Amino acid sequence: MPGMNDAEWSGHDLIATIARVGHNGGPPLDPEPVDPGESWRHWCWKRAVKRAWKTPGREIALRRLARAEELGMTYREYTLEILERGVNL
Repeated sequence: MPGMNDAEWSGHDLIATIARVGHNGGPPLDPEPVDPGESWRHWCWKRAVKRAWKTPGREIALRRLARAEELGMTYREYTLEILERGVNL
């Protein structure tokens, strides 16, 4: 197949057409467009998660632990429910 022109290549299967000399089928050389606000949103998200999962005071943690055990849940599951619903169970 060496020395074939484009018209001759068109008669062959797709794989042969793609696999021309000098093309390795790798990713494009141009990088994906960068979202200018991506790093800011990531920073805000990490900060919000850190604040949401901050350890509460001793009395609150003990009360949540006792209630979680009553419901047959772990402390983390119970806290997640509070964060998702916005109310205590």
